[in-house]
Amino acid sequence: MKIALFPLDVVLFPGVPLPLHIFEPRYKEMIQECLTGELQFGVVRAQREGLAIAGCTATVTRVIRSYPDGRVDVLCEGGRRFEIEQLDNSRSFLQAEVDFFDDEDVDTAEASREERAACVALHLEVLALAGIGRESYSLDLDKQLSFQLAWELPADLGFKQELLVSRSDRERTERLKDFYEGILPKLRLGAQARPAYARNGHGPVM
Repeated sequence: MKIALFPLDVVLFPGVPLPLHIFEPRYKEMIQECLTGELQFGVVRAQREGLAIAGCTATVTRVIRSYPDGRVDVLCEGGRRFEIEQLDNSRSFLQAEVDFFDDEDVDTAEASREERAACVALHLEVLALAGIGRESYSLDLDKQLSFQLAWELPADLGFKQELLVSRSDRERTERLKDFYEGILPKLRLGAQARPAYARNGHGPVM
């Protein structure tokens, strides 16, 4: 299947929101075609050495604002993962023939409810200690959460790209837990040091 590609410095995951400000003429053309034809486009990570092999489709769910000069603010949502088979430069924007892929057999690739609960607890602690704000919403432990957690994750894009191509929810959940457990000791030490820093007279004047 051929789809339009939008190279970005981001790794998009299925089911997560992606706000975009479209201002380049080629991408204004691409988005207009997607809106008119109710088409998806592919978000793929732009790397220094070239495009990542795998990406995720995006669907425009809402046009937030349209500008007189043709620029547009849109809200998109991640769809299906794909691998690029062949690039096509015949249009002003890049296109590619892609093959879609999903997780392996659900019975063996799905994380358990208990594994997800443990991962979420570590995730929330990391966000809290890192001072990262998080909108209030519910997490259903009976459904896959690895993509949602990975999207919020304060991690490098290389690691996120590895999670994107993983074909097992259990594997992604385990790798997320390993990541959290690797950075939490430093975050906890930093949290303990902040009160001492204030008591030493170097903190803010209250």
